[in-house]
Amino acid sequence: MSSAAGWDADTAVDELYAAHYHRLVRLSVLLVRDVGTAEEVVQDSFVAMHGRWRKLREPDNGLAYLRQTVVNRSRSVLRHRGVRERYTPPVVSDQRGVDEDALAEERRRQVLAALRELPGRQREVLALRYYLDLSEAEIAETLGISRGAVKSHASRGAAALRHLLEDAR
Repeated sequence: MSSAAGWDADTAVDELYAAHYHRLVRLSVLLVRDVGTAEEVVQDSFVAMHGRWRKLREPDNGLAYLRQTVVNRSRSVLRHRGVRERYTPPVVSDQRGVDEDALAEERRRQVLAALRELPGRQREVLALRYYLDLSEAEIAETLGISRGAVKSHASRGAAALRHLLEDAR
């Protein structure tokens, strides 16, 4: 989006939606671990941005605003889920037979389980860095932290993730 400042909210949001919706959903899936919820988070983020388009100081930063909104709304979902889980007994899932698909699914579950054990900020930095391939500066802007903090969280998170995955073997 080259001159978003001159666009009306409908045009700007349509352009951002077409270009970035799927990546933002994937980001939210990594954080909330549920496709349906992630889609809701992203849809709500686009609706919020549309309503606030005229109030954006720099409309050219609409994508950064969206990323930050998706991360913040994903955090809210996780907080709500945490409260619910404290008061609801866990559901035991059935084990599938062992074949290639099941092994791949199990490895994916191990990685997601290891990610869940990381502190929230480390999980967010790793998701933004390795899943969306954002730069340190973009991550820092999205999360509202310094580039040094991004480096620190990424390093600590990657080391902890490696350790957790080695222990899972």
